[in-house]
Formats: sequence, C-alpha cells, structure tokens
Amino acid sequence: MARYTGPAFKKSRRYGFSTLENGKDLAKRPYAPGQHGAARRRKASEYKIQLDEKQKVKFTYGMNEKQFKRLFKRAQNMTGVTGENFLRLLESRLDNIVFRMGMSNSRRGSRQLVNHGHILVNGKKVDIPSYEVKPGDVISVKEKSLEHPAIKDALEAKRKTPAYVDFDAKKLSGTYVRYPERSELSADIKESLIVEFYNR
Repeated sequence: MARYTGPAFKKSRRYGFSTLENGKDLAKRPYAPGQHGAARRRKASEYKIQLDEKQKVKFTYGMNEKQFKRLFKRAQNMTGVTGENFLRLLESRLDNIVFRMGMSNSRRGSRQLVNHGHILVNGKKVDIPSYEVKPGDVISVKEKSLEHPAIKDALEAKRKTPAYVDFDAKKLSGTYVRYPERSELSADIKESLIVEFYNR
C-alpha cells in the first residue's frame, strides 16, 4: 500500500488526533470528516480501536504499511518494552529528526528536504527519509541550501526543540543527543494497542 499523500487535516479529524502535532488541524472542526462526521457514532469494537491507533501513528510519521510493519518487527526483536522501542525507532528516522530540530514545519516538509539532498548526516549527504539516525550523529544543512526559504520559514516559527536533540539555529546544525524517554513523547499515542494489533 502506498504512502498517503492526501489532506493531512482529514486524517487528523478522522482519528481525533493532531497528526501535525500543532493542533491547527483540529482547531476549527474537531470531529470526523464527512456529512455525518459530527453525529454520534456506534461504540467501536476492540479490533477497530487497535486498528485506528495503528493508522493514527502510521499517518503521523508518514509511512506506508510495509515500512511500518517492518519497523515494528525490529522493535519486537529488541530487548526492553516493544511499544517503547517502536516509538524510539520512529523518532530516530532522519525525516523526523529534521522536523524535531525545527528545520521544517511538518514531517512532509522535512521528508522533502531530505529527498532533495539538502540534509547532511555527519558531513555526508543522505537523501533517504527513513535513514536511522544514531545518538551522537550530527545533522546539518548542506552549504548551498543554507538560504533555503522553507528552512528559513520554519526557523522563524521558533518551535520548541525537545531535550533529546540539540540544535544551533545560526549554524543550521544539530546533534541527536540520545533516544527519547517515553515521557517526552505524545501521551495521546497508545503504543500498547499497536502491539496488541500485531500480536492478535
């Protein structure tokens, strides 16, 4: 199944969760899309609740089903709690790290920056959004792209940078300091439901 490229607001309203993580997608109409979106719906089954949680996280990180499932299998084979391992792997994707550092206003935008070769990892160009960044890796903008308008617009928004990444807005360079703690990630994500979905 191909990665979803349609309206992000519609998916946010569908799952009642801000996939853009800024709340703007739910500000005006915080109910499901469609003619009867605001009407009360029947109680969801356990399977639907698990599926919706999986889809919600998949759309948030902009992945297709095959990528998502493969990453989950990796998390299962790691030591520790599977759900937390999975979230750490998702957060370690290069497109997500670029987004967390504030070089883009959305993950879609950060994915495009990576795809177009504007981003360096430890001084080398990496154009694969799913590239796994390791703690200690230095993420920077290519010298020719320092004046990129999308990057400048994102930096002007001055979004808060999480503690697990360090970023210098003047040098347009930052470091993935460490893996995030579960408490630093969205409390609205219930990763245990995703684990139940794949283990059913």
